[in-house]
Amino acid sequence: MDLSDKAAPEAIIEAAIAAFGRVDVLINNAGLLSRGSAEETSDVEWDQVMDVNLGSVFRLSRAVIPLFRAQSGGVIVNIASDWALVGAKGAVAYAVSKAAVAQLTRCMALDHAHEGIRINAVCPGDTDTPMLAAGVNGDERIATLAEYGASIPMGRVGTTEDIARVAAFLVSDAAGYMTGTLIPVDGGATAG
Repeated sequence: MDLSDKAAPEAIIEAAIAAFGRVDVLINNAGLLSRGSAEETSDVEWDQVMDVNLGSVFRLSRAVIPLFRAQSGGVIVNIASDWALVGAKGAVAYAVSKAAVAQLTRCMALDHAHEGIRINAVCPGDTDTPMLAAGVNGDERIATLAEYGASIPMGRVGTTEDIARVAAFLVSDAAGYMTGTLIPVDGGATAG
């Protein structure tokens, strides 16, 4: 589904309700990586990254909040980035979009905590996904991931399981007193 489509949130929620009868959790995991400085980033590229990375999170959250309110609670987990917490050289649109997701997370958490709606964000660092080393395969991919991992204090890039475990925690009752929290899952990359 095209998350830049303004009608996508309603269609997604309708499909979830049809399949499960209700919605208790929303995980916003959209990401479009763009490389380039401000000077190198076109308006079209900027708008596309902002619309997918930030706009879809805003629109999906806005659409699900009334459902959560009506059922006295729900959980939203936004997937931001460690670049939401620190600057990123050569990825201005991506980093700014994810920083905005982090701030949106905090603002919505404050707006809706009293309604039993918890909203937090996971801020992954370099993670072994198709987006990280797009267009690189085989031995070259292994070498590229090793190169990225060498700059991370834990010596490796993250796995999707690393991120999923934190997201699963955030939707669980164990995180019942957490809202507005940004959790870096980056092997220590933002620690210092």
